[in-house]
Amino acid sequence: MLDPTRLRLLVEFAEHGTMTAVAEVCGMTSSAVSQQLATLEREAKVPLFERAGRRVRLTAEGRRLVGHAHTVLNALDAAEEDLRSAATPRGPVRVACFATAAVHRLLPAVAAARSRHPELRVSVHELEPQEAVEALRDRRCDLAIIFTYNLIPEDFPPGVSLRLLGAEPILIALPSGHRAATGEVDLRLLAGEPWIAGTHGTTDHEMLDRACALAGFRPDVIHTADDYALVLRMVHEGLGVGLVPEVVAAVVGVPEGVVLRPISTIAITRSTYALVRTATPAVGAVLGLLGG
Repeated sequence: MLDPTRLRLLVEFAEHGTMTAVAEVCGMTSSAVSQQLATLEREAKVPLFERAGRRVRLTAEGRRLVGHAHTVLNALDAAEEDLRSAATPRGPVRVACFATAAVHRLLPAVAAARSRHPELRVSVHELEPQEAVEALRDRRCDLAIIFTYNLIPEDFPPGVSLRLLGAEPILIALPSGHRAATGEVDLRLLAGEPWIAGTHGTTDHEMLDRACALAGFRPDVIHTADDYALVLRMVHEGLGVGLVPEVVAAVVGVPEGVVLRPISTIAITRSTYALVRTATPAVGAVLGLLGG
């Protein structure tokens, strides 16, 4: 029978790539990690590792076992939590979530949990999607709420399950007196405008670049901001135009003199997902309150 402790080391190796890195993460020596994984290989009765120059990498069988290991370890975690929680959702649930979803979805769920599940303790940690996924992978949170754009393909990490909470269109924020503010907007009409984009390296910035590329131009990004309230104030001051999710109107409000208009040329959507590794009764209760 395969040992769960060794399976956890195998999962860590798949994520970090070297025995040394696994040793640092797990508080062991490299030789101890190597010995445990060698024992796992003997238990599996198939080669799990192969040499690649001076390094060691997973074989095809090793990668397959990593997938099974995620399933086994998540099931064991769920069993332990289920025994602790019994039928009543209780105990801590750590949720990593981006700001707009926290205001729009998570905080109402937390408020509802106080009356419906008084023994449940939900803690909120504001993190951007990639940071939230890393926190879930490293077991620093129990549930991650993230978003993806339809223009940017996304690979979810192995060993997690996901639930779609909702999808919304991306709108263009314009001064109300702008010539294009009367109805649906053709992005090509804004090719010469100054743009407000997310910080370089964020998915918001990449989404703008891809949308404008599909419209046949490169945006002239003059300003960067990750706070949608700030983006709308900058539009109000005439500093440029920008793309924002529809929910922003409800979460932060739209300043007088700014309008949000649909885009006619390209369908851009943002989807919100809840990701979990272990579906415990407590996590399940939070998911139920989030809807979707």
